[in-house]
Amino acid sequence: MGFLKPSMPPLPPVQPLPPPPGVSQEEKDRIAAEQRAMERKRKGRKSTILTSPLGVEEEAETEQKTLLGS
Repeated sequence: MGFLKPSMPPLPPVQPLPPPPGVSQEEKDRIAAEQRAMERKRKGRKSTILTSPLGVEEEAETEQKTLLGS
């Protein structure tokens, strides 16, 4: 049933990708330092979280001490 539809034109040839830009050693060092700083900040934030993803696993203290006989 292709007589009602026009035929597809041939696809253009695929162009090769340009080579990636070169990164100097200074740039690599700067990027590594930024990543270490972000990791350090993320670690600092995790230390303030006192519960696990499952929530508090300890039993809650529900009994209150009474002041009878004082």
